[in-house]
Amino acid sequence: MTRRTFLAVAAAGARAQTPPRSSMGLNPYSFGLSRRSGEALEFLEFAHSLGAGGVQAVLKSFEPDYLKQVRERAGRLGMYLEVIGSLPKDDAAPFEALVRAAREAGALCLRAVCLSGRRYETFSSLEEWKRFVAESRARLARAVPVLEKHRLGLGLENHKDWTLEEMVRLLGSYSSEYLGACIDFGNNIALLDDPMEVVEGLAPFALSAHIKDMAAEEYAEGFLLAEVALGRGLLDLPAIVGTIRKARPRVKFSLEMITRNPLKVPCLTEKYWASFPDRNGRYLARTLAWVRANRPRQPLPNLDLLDQAGRLELEMENVRQSLAYARDKLELRL
Repeated sequence: MTRRTFLAVAAAGARAQTPPRSSMGLNPYSFGLSRRSGEALEFLEFAHSLGAGGVQAVLKSFEPDYLKQVRERAGRLGMYLEVIGSLPKDDAAPFEALVRAAREAGALCLRAVCLSGRRYETFSSLEEWKRFVAESRARLARAVPVLEKHRLGLGLENHKDWTLEEMVRLLGSYSSEYLGACIDFGNNIALLDDPMEVVEGLAPFALSAHIKDMAAEEYAEGFLLAEVALGRGLLDLPAIVGTIRKARPRVKFSLEMITRNPLKVPCLTEKYWASFPDRNGRYLARTLAWVRANRPRQPLPNLDLLDQAGRLELEMENVRQSLAYARDKLELRL
């Protein structure tokens, strides 16, 4: 074998071991069972090893040398970076430090939430919800001038808190190109919103996106809602991706495939409705009819039936299947 032939064979073997690349990125919440670090440098390397095109990640330091390392490594790997952060509280200075660091690290945008939990579990009364709304608006009012000063966008995730109508009003009230949405494909099903209507309504505000697929089925107090590997659920992913791309062609799609037992959405209980002044029976009837018409193709995940090794294997397989589906069916390639 000649040296040239040997090098060609070796190169072909190396390519065979490298996963095909997808422009879909990864969010560290996809690895909650394995508790993989979401720190930017480490997560970039891991995501690249799986063939992903970018990450949402956390900055462990705001030191210039570290930020330069992150920026240069993402550039060499040809990957995008979006930084996970929090909205400012009373003092906007820590938030401004985060925004400045994210820009230095080469981030396309920030991703943040108003509520870390679920609305129907967190609030027991309309008064509690109204206090949260006032606090959220105050935090956003402190954030927007900082974002505009440093010219970095923030994608606010629909995180089982704001209904579609509420979030459109919220984002529209600030009229800033630097405050937009991180559109999560599945979260608002838990608030009885139609997922396609959510995407259509939020697409003009999109700065980033959490791509996922969902499966659902009824239970005594409402319905169960579970993330499943892309293509295994009931969402029209090609239509959703196409709608966002048409409105905002530069938006990146980061996989948030949380491997866990299904969430209970107790929409037939009194407490569920305590913080929803504008929801009514039409939303309930529509969602339950939709759940009944889209029965799961396979049983919803039940991690209680698996040992720890089986759970970790399922988590990784869900991510690998989703990366392959995005690359082959959604044409999310670099």
